[in-house]
Amino acid sequence: MRKWWKRLRFVVHIRRFLPFLFEFFVSREVPVRKKAVSVGLLLLYIALPFDLIPDWLALFGIIDDFAVFMFILQQVIKMAPVSLKEKYNL
Repeated sequence: MRKWWKRLRFVVHIRRFLPFLFEFFVSREVPVRKKAVSVGLLLLYIALPFDLIPDWLALFGIIDDFAVFMFILQQVIKMAPVSLKEKYNL
């Protein structure tokens, strides 16, 4: 649970997270398959109109979308090579 909170704080600090994402996608250490899976997850999230909680329920619908988005970003962090995780203290 502690690792999850640490990663959540990292994603929220967007100034540090965007360079991590950029390095993840341009790094030769990350296999193309992992890059494709992460892009596929993001595109799938955007393309599918299904929600666990409908957006018209205001705050609850937004929390639902945020949770799914955070799950995808957690998977990207997990797929990152150890050297990249160490560089960004993950």
